[in-house]
Amino acid sequence: MLLSACTAPGVFVPTAQNSVVPASSALELVWSGGEFTEGGAIAADGTVLFSDIGNRILRFDPRTGATTVFREPSGRANGMMVDGAGRLFVCEGANGGNRRVSVTEADGAVRTLADRWRGKRFNSPNDLCLDGRGRVYFTDPRYVGDEPRELEFEGVFLVEADGTVKLATRDVSRPNGILVSIDGSRVYVADNDNREGGPRELLVFDVLDDGTLSGKRVLHRFGPTSRGIDGMTMDVDGAIYATAGSGEEAGVYVFGPDGEHLALIRTPGDPTNCVFGTGSGERTLYITAHAPAAGSFGLFRIELSRRGYHRR
Repeated sequence: MLLSACTAPGVFVPTAQNSVVPASSALELVWSGGEFTEGGAIAADGTVLFSDIGNRILRFDPRTGATTVFREPSGRANGMMVDGAGRLFVCEGANGGNRRVSVTEADGAVRTLADRWRGKRFNSPNDLCLDGRGRVYFTDPRYVGDEPRELEFEGVFLVEADGTVKLATRDVSRPNGILVSIDGSRVYVADNDNREGGPRELLVFDVLDDGTLSGKRVLHRFGPTSRGIDGMTMDVDGAIYATAGSGEEAGVYVFGPDGEHLALIRTPGDPTNCVFGTGSGERTLYITAHAPAAGSFGLFRIELSRRGYHRR
């Protein structure tokens, strides 16, 4: 579904709300006290890792309800993902952070996967995803941080399995959340430019043989004053769960693989990212978001009808 076939920009009309969100489900705050929670990744043991961009990574254990510090400082960790070998891939941003994509091995050792393209430091790696061929795609906007910029654009990059860094596309304005389709043929990108007149769109690209992206299409366009998409995750049917909006528009917007409007999961404050649990919690969606009642950012969860997808 291209934008021309959708409703007007900014209008989102769920068509499958009850098949995604059971009527009995309610959003639950499981932890609060964060400066700005983000990320969301499921560790090999089923615990939920999430970043507090105050400069730490936290771990929530669904079995005990306890939240502990996984790493501090974190290099300004933002988006994260765990692969089938239990390695944690992390986007570390600017504003005093490491401006790199790091890998934490299963034994706890941390190394830099990529911090430069053609000798120039990244702006502020924001979010990432893995494909089935050992490649890592990540977005590189600059929302905050006074560090001098070495790149004159904000693009999407990929790291090949051998460590080679490529520019996947610069046909974006300010990319944020990113996902690879289950079959690996497409990459979804949230173009969330919060500058006046900037695009706030859900995009999809075709993946070429060399991993670079082409054929940009707009699946949804948020209104010019709306808060666009931040982080995203996916279910086993290829539906996209995108955190966006503020105030009455705040929530997780659920799109079909071609942009169909499926459901809206409202949140009390601005949501930043989301991820499904695994095992017995595979229908549990964890959402990092502002918790107004607590006066801080936190971690929420809600039970859905859909099962989450994890590339392992």
